[in-house]
Amino acid sequence: MARPDGRGPSQLRPVTLTRGWSTHPEGSVLVEFGGTRVLCTASVTEGVPRWRKGSGLGWVTAEYAMLPRATNTRSDRESVKGRVGGRTHEISRLIGRSLRASIDLKALGENSIVLDCDVLQADGGTRTAAITGAYVALHDAVGWLAARKSLAGKPEKVMHRSVAAVSVGIIAGEARLDLCYEEDVAAEVDMNVVCTGAGDFVEVQGTGEAGVFARDQLDALLDLAVAGCADLAEAQRKALA
Repeated sequence: MARPDGRGPSQLRPVTLTRGWSTHPEGSVLVEFGGTRVLCTASVTEGVPRWRKGSGLGWVTAEYAMLPRATNTRSDRESVKGRVGGRTHEISRLIGRSLRASIDLKALGENSIVLDCDVLQADGGTRTAAITGAYVALHDAVGWLAARKSLAGKPEKVMHRSVAAVSVGIIAGEARLDLCYEEDVAAEVDMNVVCTGAGDFVEVQGTGEAGVFARDQLDALLDLAVAGCADLAEAQRKALA
Protein backbone atom coordinates (compact mmCIF):
# COMPACT_ATOMS: atom_id res chain seq x y z
CA MET A 1 0.00 0.00 0.00
CA ALA A 2 1.60 3.25 -1.17
CA ARG A 3 1.86 6.20 1.20
CA PRO A 4 -0.35 9.22 0.38
CA ASP A 5 2.66 11.41 -0.44
CA GLY A 6 4.76 8.71 -2.13
CA ARG A 7 7.40 8.43 0.61
CA GLY A 8 9.13 5.21 1.55
CA PRO A 9 8.19 3.63 4.92
CA SER A 10 11.33 4.98 6.64
CA GLN A 11 11.27 8.51 5.16
CA LEU A 12 10.48 11.68 7.08
CA ARG A 13 8.37 14.35 5.48
CA PRO A 14 10.34 17.47 4.41
CA VAL A 15 11.46 19.19 7.64
CA THR A 16 12.11 22.93 7.94
CA LEU A 17 13.17 24.85 11.06
CA THR A 18 13.02 28.64 10.63
CA ARG A 19 14.61 30.51 13.54
CA GLY A 20 13.68 34.05 14.50
CA TRP A 21 10.26 33.75 12.87
CA SER A 22 8.66 36.02 15.49
CA THR A 23 10.23 39.34 16.53
CA HIS A 24 9.46 39.65 20.23
CA PRO A 25 10.23 36.32 21.99
CA GLU A 26 13.71 35.43 23.24
CA GLY A 27 13.53 32.38 20.97
CA SER A 28 11.15 31.53 18.14
CA VAL A 29 10.99 28.82 15.50
CA LEU A 30 8.50 27.93 12.80
CA VAL A 31 8.77 24.15 12.44
CA GLU A 32 7.31 22.36 9.44
CA PHE A 33 6.87 18.61 9.11
CA GLY A 34 5.35 18.44 5.64
CA GLY A 35 1.92 20.08 5.87
CA THR A 36 2.11 20.42 9.67
CA ARG A 37 3.28 23.86 10.79
CA VAL A 38 3.82 24.86 14.42
CA LEU A 39 5.07 28.18 15.76
CA CYS A 40 7.23 27.62 18.87
CA THR A 41 8.16 30.64 20.98
CA ALA A 42 10.33 30.77 24.11
CA SER A 43 9.67 33.50 26.68
CA VAL A 44 12.15 34.21 29.48
CA THR A 45 11.15 35.49 32.92
CA GLU A 46 13.57 36.33 35.72
CA GLY A 47 12.68 34.26 38.77
CA VAL A 48 10.82 30.99 39.23
CA PRO A 49 7.41 29.91 40.54
CA ARG A 50 6.87 30.40 44.29
CA TRP A 51 7.24 26.71 45.05
CA ARG A 52 10.70 26.75 43.43
CA LYS A 53 12.14 29.92 45.02
CA GLY A 54 15.42 29.53 46.87
CA SER A 55 16.16 26.15 45.28
CA GLY A 56 18.78 27.48 42.87
CA LEU A 57 16.96 25.64 40.09
CA GLY A 58 15.30 27.14 37.04
CA TRP A 59 12.03 26.05 35.45
CA VAL A 60 10.94 25.14 31.92
CA THR A 61 7.32 24.50 30.99
CA ALA A 62 5.17 24.47 27.87
CA GLU A 63 1.73 25.35 26.59
CA TYR A 64 0.21 23.87 23.42
CA ALA A 65 -2.74 25.16 21.43
CA MET A 66 -4.27 24.75 18.01
CA LEU A 67 -5.68 27.61 15.93
CA PRO A 68 -9.40 27.24 15.20
CA ARG A 69 -8.87 26.51 11.50
CA ALA A 70 -5.64 24.52 11.75
CA THR A 71 -7.66 21.50 10.58
CA ASN A 72 -10.13 20.97 7.75
CA THR A 73 -13.04 22.06 9.94
CA ARG A 74 -13.13 24.89 12.47
CA SER A 75 -12.82 24.14 16.18
CA ASP A 76 -13.91 26.58 18.89
CA ARG A 77 -11.13 28.27 20.83
CA GLU A 78 -10.69 26.68 24.25
CA SER A 79 -10.67 30.17 25.79
CA VAL A 80 -14.23 30.62 24.51
CA LYS A 81 -15.25 27.23 25.89
CA GLY A 82 -13.94 28.34 29.28
CA ARG A 83 -11.74 25.30 29.86
CA VAL A 84 -8.64 23.66 28.47
CA GLY A 85 -9.31 20.20 27.03
CA GLY A 86 -7.70 17.03 28.31
CA ARG A 87 -5.82 16.46 25.04
CA THR A 88 -4.32 19.96 25.22
CA HIS A 89 -3.22 19.42 28.84
CA GLU A 90 -1.66 16.07 27.94
CA ILE A 91 0.31 17.48 25.00
CA SER A 92 1.44 20.56 26.96
CA ARG A 93 2.79 18.32 29.72
CA LEU A 94 4.51 16.04 27.21
CA ILE A 95 6.30 18.98 25.60
CA GLY A 96 7.36 20.35 28.99
CA ARG A 97 8.71 16.99 30.18
CA SER A 98 10.58 16.48 26.92
CA LEU A 99 12.23 19.91 27.00
CA ARG A 100 13.25 19.56 30.65
CA ALA A 101 15.18 16.43 29.64
CA SER A 102 17.42 18.66 27.50
CA ILE A 103 18.35 21.25 30.10
CA ASP A 104 20.34 21.40 33.35
CA LEU A 105 17.97 23.38 35.59
CA LYS A 106 20.71 24.15 38.12
CA ALA A 107 22.94 25.65 35.43
CA LEU A 108 19.93 27.63 34.17
CA GLY A 109 19.69 29.35 37.54
CA GLU A 110 16.49 30.81 38.90
CA ASN A 111 15.08 31.76 35.53
CA SER A 112 11.85 30.52 33.94
CA ILE A 113 11.29 29.75 30.26
CA VAL A 114 7.84 29.09 28.83
CA LEU A 115 7.54 27.37 25.45
CA ASP A 116 4.33 28.25 23.60
CA CYS A 117 3.59 25.85 20.76
CA ASP A 118 0.76 27.02 18.51
CA VAL A 119 -0.38 24.80 15.66
CA LEU A 120 -0.96 26.93 12.55
CA GLN A 121 -1.75 23.99 10.29
CA ALA A 122 -2.26 20.36 11.27
CA ASP A 123 -1.50 17.33 9.11
CA GLY A 124 -0.53 14.78 11.76
CA GLY A 125 2.40 14.82 14.18
CA THR A 126 1.68 18.22 15.73
CA ARG A 127 3.04 17.26 19.16
CA THR A 128 6.23 15.73 17.75
CA ALA A 129 6.84 18.75 15.51
CA ALA A 130 6.23 21.00 18.53
CA ILE A 131 8.87 19.21 20.63
CA THR A 132 11.41 19.28 17.80
CA GLY A 133 10.90 22.98 17.12
CA ALA A 134 10.60 24.00 20.78
CA TYR A 135 14.06 22.57 21.49
CA VAL A 136 15.59 25.03 19.00
CA ALA A 137 13.54 27.93 20.43
CA LEU A 138 14.68 26.95 23.95
CA HIS A 139 18.29 26.85 22.79
CA ASP A 140 17.99 30.41 21.48
CA ALA A 141 16.38 31.60 24.72
CA VAL A 142 19.28 30.14 26.70
CA GLY A 143 21.65 31.95 24.33
CA TRP A 144 19.77 35.18 25.07
CA LEU A 145 20.28 34.63 28.80
CA ALA A 146 23.95 33.78 28.26
CA ALA A 147 24.52 37.04 26.37
CA ARG A 148 23.21 38.89 29.44
CA LYS A 149 25.31 36.78 31.83
CA SER A 150 22.13 35.64 33.58
CA LEU A 151 22.90 31.91 33.74
CA ALA A 152 24.19 30.13 36.82
CA GLY A 153 26.39 27.82 34.71
CA LYS A 154 28.18 27.77 31.39
CA PRO A 155 25.86 27.91 28.34
CA GLU A 156 27.14 24.58 27.01
CA LYS A 157 26.29 22.94 30.36
CA VAL A 158 22.75 24.35 30.39
CA MET A 159 21.71 22.70 27.12
CA HIS A 160 23.47 19.42 27.77
CA ARG A 161 21.55 17.26 25.26
CA SER A 162 19.17 17.71 22.37
CA VAL A 163 15.68 16.24 22.12
CA ALA A 164 13.49 15.57 19.10
CA ALA A 165 10.30 13.60 18.54
CA VAL A 166 8.59 11.71 15.75
CA SER A 167 5.49 9.60 15.20
CA VAL A 168 5.52 6.01 13.93
CA GLY A 169 2.74 3.58 13.23
CA ILE A 170 1.55 0.45 11.49
CA ILE A 171 -0.76 0.90 8.51
CA ALA A 172 -1.95 -2.12 6.51
CA GLY A 173 0.64 -4.21 8.36
CA GLU A 174 3.54 -1.93 7.42
CA ALA A 175 5.66 0.05 9.92
CA ARG A 176 5.92 3.69 8.84
CA LEU A 177 7.75 6.79 10.04
CA ASP A 178 6.29 10.28 10.55
CA LEU A 179 2.60 9.76 9.87
CA CYS A 180 0.55 12.36 8.05
CA TYR A 181 -3.09 12.79 9.13
CA GLU A 182 -4.47 10.38 6.53
CA GLU A 183 -2.17 7.65 7.87
CA ASP A 184 -2.66 8.59 11.51
CA VAL A 185 -6.42 8.05 11.43
CA ALA A 186 -6.00 4.68 9.68
CA ALA A 187 -3.17 3.37 11.88
CA GLU A 188 -3.54 -0.02 13.53
CA VAL A 189 -0.76 0.99 15.93
CA ASP A 190 0.11 4.61 16.69
CA MET A 191 3.17 5.75 18.63
CA ASN A 192 4.97 8.99 19.53
CA VAL A 193 8.63 8.70 20.49
CA VAL A 194 10.88 11.35 22.05
CA CYS A 195 14.64 10.74 21.80
CA THR A 196 17.84 12.52 22.73
CA GLY A 197 20.45 13.32 20.11
CA ALA A 198 22.39 10.28 21.39
CA GLY A 199 19.43 7.99 20.67
CA ASP A 200 18.27 7.47 24.25
CA PHE A 201 14.55 7.54 24.98
CA VAL A 202 12.85 10.38 26.84
CA GLU A 203 9.29 9.14 26.38
CA VAL A 204 7.42 6.50 24.37
CA GLN A 205 3.64 6.69 23.92
CA GLY A 206 2.16 3.77 22.01
CA THR A 207 -1.33 2.38 21.51
CA GLY A 208 -2.86 -0.51 19.61
CA GLU A 209 -5.69 1.45 17.99
CA ALA A 210 -7.21 -1.57 16.23
CA GLY A 211 -6.13 -4.46 18.41
CA VAL A 212 -2.84 -5.61 19.86
CA PHE A 213 0.69 -5.61 18.48
CA ALA A 214 3.60 -8.02 18.78
CA ARG A 215 7.06 -7.50 20.26
CA ASP A 216 8.73 -7.63 16.84
CA GLN A 217 6.37 -4.89 15.61
CA LEU A 218 7.25 -2.77 18.65
CA ASP A 219 10.96 -3.25 17.97
CA ALA A 220 10.49 -2.27 14.31
CA LEU A 221 8.63 0.89 15.29
CA LEU A 222 11.26 1.89 17.85
CA ASP A 223 14.05 1.33 15.33
CA LEU A 224 12.23 3.56 12.83
CA ALA A 225 11.68 6.24 15.49
CA VAL A 226 15.32 6.28 16.65
CA ALA A 227 16.54 6.66 13.07
CA GLY A 228 13.98 9.41 12.43
CA CYS A 229 14.93 11.30 15.59
CA ALA A 230 18.60 11.08 14.58
CA ASP A 231 17.74 12.81 11.29
CA LEU A 232 15.73 15.44 13.18
CA ALA A 233 18.64 16.02 15.58
CA GLU A 234 20.85 16.67 12.56
CA ALA A 235 18.28 19.15 11.22
CA GLN A 236 18.32 20.89 14.62
CA ARG A 237 22.14 21.07 14.57
CA LYS A 238 22.11 22.60 11.10
CA ALA A 239 19.44 25.12 12.09
CA LEU A 240 21.51 26.17 15.14
CA ALA A 241 24.85 26.28 13.29
